[in-house]
Amino acid sequence: MTNVSLYLDVDGVICPFGATGSTDWGSAWRSSDAGLLEVSYAAELVTALNDLSGRPDLRFVWLTSWEGMAPEFLCPAIGLDGRRWPVLASDGFGGSNSWWKLQAIQQDLETIAPDRAVWIDDQLDFEREAHAWAEYLGARLLLISPHPRRGLSRAELESVRAFL
Repeated sequence: MTNVSLYLDVDGVICPFGATGSTDWGSAWRSSDAGLLEVSYAAELVTALNDLSGRPDLRFVWLTSWEGMAPEFLCPAIGLDGRRWPVLASDGFGGSNSWWKLQAIQQDLETIAPDRAVWIDDQLDFEREAHAWAEYLGARLLLISPHPRRGLSRAELESVRAFL
């Protein structure tokens, strides 16, 4: 039984914008051709996500503007075991002033009803409505908003592990 759902963005989280220098993980950024564009990523982050995705109580979900391209192109390009993760798409959302990702996660949580959830997206720090909703859910929801130029850090991933 799945107790926790983890919703994952790509750009600014797995693949930072304009990555330079070394990663927060202590290594150089790797680059790979993801079919449509070149992406930068931290190999240690991919390994850590692959390890977490093996947990039977954890359901990973793509919540990214990449939509179906994340499992199709990104996963094989960087070695991420996310080809079978469900994808939440923007179809039917965003007709109001609300962020389509907020609408999609709300609907998914209502349908799946996990005990708790983690939402990782670099845009979260700029989305007041998402923060208000998270406050309503309280300890059931962990929001992580990585810096878009460095992606998900070791400390942020440790926060996810502690929450789990």
